Order: sequence, then structure tokens, then C-alpha cells
Amino acid sequence: MLLQRTPDLREPLTHAANQLGLTLSETQVDRLQAYLALIHKWNQVYNLTAVRQPAAMLTQHLVDSLSLVEPLRRHTQGRALRVLDVGSGGGLPGVVLAIVMPELTVVCVDAVAKKTSFIQQVAAELRLSNLRGEHSRVEQLKIEPFDVITSRAFASLVDFTQLTRQHLKADAIWLAMKGQMPQDEIAALPSDVTVFHVEQLDVPGLDAQRCLVWLRPTN
Repeated sequence: MLLQRTPDLREPLTHAANQLGLTLSETQVDRLQAYLALIHKWNQVYNLTAVRQPAAMLTQHLVDSLSLVEPLRRHTQGRALRVLDVGSGGGLPGVVLAIVMPELTVVCVDAVAKKTSFIQQVAAELRLSNLRGEHSRVEQLKIEPFDVITSRAFASLVDFTQLTRQHLKADAIWLAMKGQMPQDEIAALPSDVTVFHVEQLDVPGLDAQRCLVWLRPTN
């Protein structure tokens, strides 16, 4: 198969990041571009994502994931925390977080082996020592607990919190990236899970609603 070259999207990537209030280093921009090229390359052999065009991948995947960075930074305050990205697929948002927030240790878990193999390849090629992929169903994962557990369109809030609760440290939180405000999902949560904030996300170039749901176990 003839693999198509990925266009250089550093300039629109930098512009979108600036719109999100992010200042990326040249190395971070290069790594994000390289990551996008790897998604594009692997996607021509494996089905990592239904989005096929690099420019669409930039907006719908990378920039969408970058919208999580500033809210997460407000929470971490520069601390070297452990983050679990559940149902990570091709590493979204986990790989983006590992690139832009190198102080984090990011583990991307997915039940599909080829996707976690891809994440391991990304970590090796981009020299991201703070990133790794784990092939497992999240409820069966045997691993040290995390400070933050995040997901991007992984499951309902009920399933997301129930399947991952065992992996939370004390005082840890969940961050669920969603489209429209998931009122029904919030209403369905059990009494031992509290939604303490819902934040609207404005993703440059994306004509769709996005929000970030902050949750924690109820004391």
C-alpha cells in the first residue's frame, strides 16, 4: 500500500493552541505534528479513527484534546500527578497530555491491542518516557492508583465512574470530556458520586458543543 504523506500542520496547530491560551514550545509542536503523522500512517493500515483527513484529525482530535490542558493545569498546579486515560483509542487525550504536560505520568488503557501497541510506538518514537499504553479492560487493570482519571467519549458517566473507581487515589477526581451537557447521565449517577463542576469548552475550528464534567467520590 502506498502511504500518503501528512501535510505540515504546525502553523494551524500553533494558532489553535494560542486560541486556547496555550503557548507550546517548538519541541511540543514538532511532537504533536509527528503524533498526527503517526495516526495518519497507522490509520491507513489499522482503523484507529474514522476521521481520515489530517486537517480534520487536527481539529477533531488534537485541538479537541488540547482543550483539556488549561483546565487540567488549573487543577494540577504543576504537580507531578498520575493520569489514567480510559478507552484511549489512539491515545486521545492521553498522548496530547503527555506531550504538553511532561510533569504528568500518563497511562492510556484500551481493550483493543493494536491501539495500545500504537501508543507504545508513539511513546518510543517521540521519546515520551512519561507515557505508556496498557492493553486491558479497565475494570481488570492491575496498576497503582491515579490522581486523575479522564476519558473522551468513552462511556456514560455511570459506567465511567463505576468501572474506574478502584483506580482512584484518595482525593482524586474524574474528568469526562463530553459533547453536549449530559443532563440525563448526570441525573443517573449514584449518590456516592458528585459532579462538582461542568465547564464549557470552546474548541477552535470545531462546530460542535463540548464540555468537561468534573466528578469526585462523595465523602
